[in-house]
Amino acid sequence: MNPMLLPLLVGGLVVAMVVMLYVALRRNEDGRAADRLDQLVGRNTRKDSSADMLLKQAMQEVDKKTLMDRLTPEVFNLTKVFEQADCNIKPSALFGISVGLAVLGAALSIWLVNLYVLPLGALLFFALPWLWLYTKRAGRLKAFAAQLSDAMELVARALRAGHSLAAGMHVVAEEMPAPISKEFGRVYEEQNLGIPLEEALKGMCDRVPNLDLRFFVTSVAIQRQTGGDLAEILDRIGHVIRERFKILGQVKALTAEGRLSGVVLIALPIGLFMMMLWMKPDYVELLWKDPMGVKMSIGAIVLMLIGSYAIKKIVDIKV
Repeated sequence: MNPMLLPLLVGGLVVAMVVMLYVALRRNEDGRAADRLDQLVGRNTRKDSSADMLLKQAMQEVDKKTLMDRLTPEVFNLTKVFEQADCNIKPSALFGISVGLAVLGAALSIWLVNLYVLPLGALLFFALPWLWLYTKRAGRLKAFAAQLSDAMELVARALRAGHSLAAGMHVVAEEMPAPISKEFGRVYEEQNLGIPLEEALKGMCDRVPNLDLRFFVTSVAIQRQTGGDLAEILDRIGHVIRERFKILGQVKALTAEGRLSGVVLIALPIGLFMMMLWMKPDYVELLWKDPMGVKMSIGAIVLMLIGSYAIKKIVDIKV
């Protein structure tokens, strides 16, 4: 076995374990309130009927047609991620682009550096489209959260003017910019086509995983069952969202130094390694040729991952 592959393999396994642990922790922390809201509206007690299951299977069989579709891994729910990012591209197409970029990265690694960095170059180029997808999804969800308070107040004003809730959502779709106008417009069109408003709102919660939006959907569901002043509730939800964003801005300003320090501490050894590999390759070859160098490389990767996770937990303050 090539000694160069050992630290890369161990580093990849460590990265995968850290990502899986982070996802599990985020699900346990952020999912509790969402589960409680789902229980309030009776969503967790709803079972898929046999007709729904057959329809889903048929849609999956129709959608999976090409060879690239069959080669695309189905471990994660990529379709939902692409829908949340509002990408006009299929998961299989992005996976094919990633494979093509991986081949390009491997060729550039051999041409510009040497054969030893081929796996690293291929991995970095393969991850570029998925990094773009994650960035696009995160930006869209952040923009939606920033617009939600204004949308709540706009719907509340429409209700006080005598309009229905659906008409108020149509006002949001007409007056506000994307992405919130697109989501509220889709809900308005779905309820016009005969889908119950509660189901259309729950579908929007699936497309936009936002806790404040779940509060809005739960408030609508409870108000339609028991009655009450929905406009006042929406005003309070909008006020809470605005105050939360003010606190988040203050927290972001106070933790800016820590976040910048984390970026510098993580990027500095990587940049220094790449510079030395370019200028004097024989100087850093000991890191994968010598047994002690391999152990040092593995230890450095593990410690960098632990340090970056610790810095993230310190500066990531929940509000």
